[in-house]
Amino acid sequence: MGAQNNNERKNVSALRDFLQSEAAGGILLMLAAALAMIVANSSWSHYYHDILHDPIGPTLTDKLGPMTIHLWINDGLMAIFFFLVGLEIKREFIDGRLSSWEKRRLPIVAAAAGMVFPAIIYLVIAGGDPVLQNGWAIPAATDIAFAIGVLALLGSRAPTSLKLFLVTVAIVDDMGAVAIIALVYTPSLKTIWLLGSGIVLGAMYLLNKSGNRNIPIYLILSVILWYAVLQSGVHATIAGVLAALMIPIIVTPGAPDSPDSPLHKLEHAIHPWSAYFIIPIFGFANAGVEIGGLTMEQIFAPVPLGIAAGLFLGKQIGIFGAVWVSVKTGFAGKLRGATWLQIYGVAMLCGIGFTMSLFIGELAFTGKDEAAALLREEAKIGILMGSVISALAGFLLLRFAPQHARQEEIEQEAQQEISGDGDVASLSERG
Repeated sequence: MGAQNNNERKNVSALRDFLQSEAAGGILLMLAAALAMIVANSSWSHYYHDILHDPIGPTLTDKLGPMTIHLWINDGLMAIFFFLVGLEIKREFIDGRLSSWEKRRLPIVAAAAGMVFPAIIYLVIAGGDPVLQNGWAIPAATDIAFAIGVLALLGSRAPTSLKLFLVTVAIVDDMGAVAIIALVYTPSLKTIWLLGSGIVLGAMYLLNKSGNRNIPIYLILSVILWYAVLQSGVHATIAGVLAALMIPIIVTPGAPDSPDSPLHKLEHAIHPWSAYFIIPIFGFANAGVEIGGLTMEQIFAPVPLGIAAGLFLGKQIGIFGAVWVSVKTGFAGKLRGATWLQIYGVAMLCGIGFTMSLFIGELAFTGKDEAAALLREEAKIGILMGSVISALAGFLLLRFAPQHARQEEIEQEAQQEISGDGDVASLSERG
């Protein structure tokens, strides 16, 4: 009995630590983005751009040319972020909130609809220009840290079931974004390097299957895999996800969050660095947009308008619509302790697409010419508009929405259920 209680406390601690660090990281990300906007619109603007984009070497690939701080952040540090994403995805599918079809149904359907509708809205507004159409995936992703940060500001007015639902939808959302980056934004491939990537990945798989739990070996092979993937033409961050899927996880009955698991150790070691350093640095390096000379014509150009509308309208329509249809058809239960108005508020918060949207925006409009640079800046404007409007609207709706009549009682039950698994299914109403 004592061992079981210890395991329950570890699960509670792990989930609470995750939510708390994501919330704090999200607030830090907001501050970093705000600072970037301030610097980019001050007399320090040229220093900001020069420091980020001046070549510092070396030249890792002909495609990228000499490395810059901006490239090291987007292709290097973000690979670590994607490694963490991969670890979270693997854990959730094997021993978490996505470990069974019953638990997967609602978040998968909601996340899928939340990616399709923003893309459709963007494409309608972007029109028939194939260059502009390449940005269709920019409004498809949700920023988990930013969204959880906003929820944290609401305190007890945000039911636990909504927080867990948001986390799970965002994780599924990340899977979709990773697939899009790999399949859509990979213009050309170098077969020899792709083969080399496969060999390294195969070696990691064999190590895993042989029972090897030596973390340094996996990390060394992960760096080699990153370099091979970078050379292959696939975006280097995909290596982070692939490497993470090869990390061993130990699942013991009664102790799902085993501290001896290499995946557990790496996830807990990397998460603070990702939340408090990598993502804020990425936000600071990519959110700086000069808005002093912006005209209404630029703000309402197809790219920024399509992205903003996709994030704000597409996300809420897709996610809330999917939840409503799922509940009304009996496909899934309604989230416990949450009213329909609160669910709609969380669907709005899913329109915060900051980190992943900025990242995809850099991939969607490549090129070093002035036209491509302008499209990237327009994409940032659209992302900022859509994310800020979604954050404010979602916050205000959740702040003033009437609470569930039994919210306090259900919240106490929810905290007890989290100690066992913390899954979304157990936080759904039944019958």
